[in-house]
Amino acid sequence: MEIISAGDQEILRRLAQIQLDYANSPQNGIILEKWRAQAEGRRASPPVRLLFGNFRHEVITPRLQCEGEQARSIEASLLGTLTGRELFDDDTPVSPTFDMGWHTHVRPFGISPSITHAEGPNAQGFHINPVISDLASEIDKLRGGSFGVDREGTARRREMLEDVLGDILPIRMVMDSLPGAMTNPLVHLMGMEAYYMAMFDCPDIVHHAMDMATKVYEQYYDFLEDEKLLLPTNGLSPLAQESFAFTDELPTDRVTLTTQCWGFLESQETTAVSTDAFGEFVFPYQQRLVNRFGLLSYGCCERVDAIWPGYLSKWPKLRKLSVSPFNDEPRIGEYLRGGRIVYYCKPRAEFVTCDGPLNDKAITAYFKGVCEAASGCLFEIAQREVGTIFGDFERGRHYIRLAKEAVDRHWCP
Repeated sequence: MEIISAGDQEILRRLAQIQLDYANSPQNGIILEKWRAQAEGRRASPPVRLLFGNFRHEVITPRLQCEGEQARSIEASLLGTLTGRELFDDDTPVSPTFDMGWHTHVRPFGISPSITHAEGPNAQGFHINPVISDLASEIDKLRGGSFGVDREGTARRREMLEDVLGDILPIRMVMDSLPGAMTNPLVHLMGMEAYYMAMFDCPDIVHHAMDMATKVYEQYYDFLEDEKLLLPTNGLSPLAQESFAFTDELPTDRVTLTTQCWGFLESQETTAVSTDAFGEFVFPYQQRLVNRFGLLSYGCCERVDAIWPGYLSKWPKLRKLSVSPFNDEPRIGEYLRGGRIVYYCKPRAEFVTCDGPLNDKAITAYFKGVCEAASGCLFEIAQREVGTIFGDFERGRHYIRLAKEAVDRHWCP
């Protein structure tokens, strides 16, 4: 493992101390109370955040000062933890620990996709080059899904982090929500059109492929249990879709079963099929995975309003539902109002990504509608799918300020 120079260590330790100071600040206590209220099912002021996963090149890369590759990776993690507080003044909580997880992997199919990415340092588009052209005749290519853990690599990284930062930020092992993606990896192998046609041309083969993926995940969950790799998914631990695992329904200390942990599922790729097709080709396999979870967070950018009545509403373990702008938001609010499921709002991104000055009036009017739709629900706003803020940190800060003002005026618990 690469040796971290004294100069790079100095930079990392300075950032670690800044993180610790933020973690111990009164403002962080106020933010944590918002998350604890959500965890306990109390309709208090919701957290509002601007997530930078798609524009790290603007908020992380330009601020890197370390020279070594390993040091820059740690520095990026520290800067990422601080971004919400330092740059945007949002409700991202800050931990008094440096968090890492087991180096595990799971792949539901035995073949890798071929993806062509758009050119350019900040480009995000991509094209799927199908490695399967006919699912019925090439189903055997999917066999051989795998999973595993790199214990030695995990131990080496933890030891290195302890040496560099441990006296300032204790190194804490955390685990993200249990994964279970099936339609996404399948589409990345064959393309969307071929996947949709396969549901019509060879439905039994599509079922076979979904069953194969489900079995791999079920075996992976068994592996995590047997190898004692499970960790609590609670409190200031990561939850898929860039959220946090706060809950009063799961253990905060030792866990031994996946039914004591958060899981995450989604199926963006089937958002354009009928509800009946979702019920036939996706739901039964997701149900098998849900049976292995303690709690469930569901959805990415797909429409969930159409599949709520017949399917998603059947899951008593569901506690967080992604509500993208493609949904009938007031309808979702009616479904979730008064219950324990968090209305995880992902607002439209164009208000902050469009070139030129922010349109305060349009932003306020939009968030007014969002807040009214989610009134009476457990509520969380996470502005995702942002590709750029044009390197203008004040733009992001002002956008968050407008969103919070709208919440204060228009959201009712």
